[in-house]
Amino acid sequence: MALAHGISKTWIYELIRRYRAGGYEALEPRSRRPRSCKHETPPTIVGTIVELRGELESHGHDAGAETIAYHLAQTHKDVPSVSTIWRILRREGLVVPERQKRPRCSLIRFEAQLPNEMWQADITCWQLASGEVVEILNQIDDHSRLFLGSDAYRRVKAADVVQSFHKAAELHSLPASLLTDNGAVFTGSSRGGKVLLEYELERLGVAFKNSRPYHPQTCGKVERLHQTLKRYLARQAPAHTLLELQEQLDGFLHYYNHIRPHRALGRQTPLQAYNARVKARPAAATAATYFRVRQDRVDKAGKVSLRYDSRLYKIGIGRAHKGRQVKLLIADQSIRVIDLDGELIRELTLDPSRNYQPISPAYDVSDVPTHVSGMS
Repeated sequence: MALAHGISKTWIYELIRRYRAGGYEALEPRSRRPRSCKHETPPTIVGTIVELRGELESHGHDAGAETIAYHLAQTHKDVPSVSTIWRILRREGLVVPERQKRPRCSLIRFEAQLPNEMWQADITCWQLASGEVVEILNQIDDHSRLFLGSDAYRRVKAADVVQSFHKAAELHSLPASLLTDNGAVFTGSSRGGKVLLEYELERLGVAFKNSRPYHPQTCGKVERLHQTLKRYLARQAPAHTLLELQEQLDGFLHYYNHIRPHRALGRQTPLQAYNARVKARPAAATAATYFRVRQDRVDKAGKVSLRYDSRLYKIGIGRAHKGRQVKLLIADQSIRVIDLDGELIRELTLDPSRNYQPISPAYDVSDVPTHVSGMS
C-alpha cells in the first residue's frame, strides 16, 4: 500500500494513529509553524506599536513604520527594525497594500547642499468653520526641510509676503536664494514689471528664482509640505477665526521641526539637519568670519580630518605626532593646529581644490609663535 501511493510506511502508521484518535478530522493538514519563536516580537511591543499608529493618525501626523520606530526608541531600549514594524502593521490590518509605484531610481531629485542656500515659499488654501476660504503662506528650507514659517491671511497680498519673509529671516538669517512659483504676489514678470518682494530681495542681495509655469514639481518640497499640513489640520477642530487657525499652524510647526523625524533626512528632525552644517548667506551680503574649534587625534598616517563647507578634508601633520591630541582653530579657510598645551604644530590656508592638505616643504614651524595665547 505504501509503495502504491508513493509514501513511507511510517507515515501510514502515523495517519492510522491520528484516525483512531480523532477520526477523519484528525487527518486534515496541520500547520508547520513552530509553537514558539525565540526572536518573536513581544506582545507588549506589538500592542505599543498599534497604539502609536492609532495615536499618530488621530492627530493627523505621519504614522509610517519609520516614524513609529523613532517614537518607540524614545521609551524602549530594544526596538524592532522598520521592516518588522511594517510587517506587524500589515499583519494587524493597519497597512493597505498599494500598487507598485514609480521606482525611486527613475526620479531626478534636487537638494540644496547647505541650509539657507535656498528657501521655497508658496500659498495654499484652507476653509474655516464658517465656510470662509483663507490662504496660508508656507516657507521651507530646501536642504533641511526646516519649516521656516506658516502664516494665515484672509488673502495674501504682496506686502504680506515680504512681512512673512522678514519674520522668517529674523529667526534664521537671510537665505542665499528664494524659490517660488509665478503667483502675482511673488513676481510681476508676466506683467512686465516687478512686485514688492522682488524689489526687497534685490535690496537684500537675495537671489530670486521662479519655477517653470505649470510645473509644480520644481517647488516640490513646499508642495509636499502643504499636504502634510492639511492632513494635520483635517484632524483638528475646525478653526472659527484666523487667530485660532494660526495657533494650530504654530503647534504643527513646532512638532514638524522639533519632534517629527523626516524620512528624507535619515530620521533626523528638520531642526537637527538645519543645525548640522554651516549656513549659506546671500552672495551680496557682507559675510562675517566663520569661526570653529575642533578637537581630534592624529591618526597612524600623521593626518587629522576636517569637514569644511560640507566636504571632508585630510590635513597632514606628520607621523611624528601619531596619536597626539590636537585642536584645530578654524577662521574661514585659515587653520591653525595646536596641541592641548597651546603649542602650534601647523598653520595653513585650506585649499578647497585638494582633499588632502600636504605638509609643504617650505613650511617652517619656527617662523611662527610656538604658543597661542588664550588657549590652555
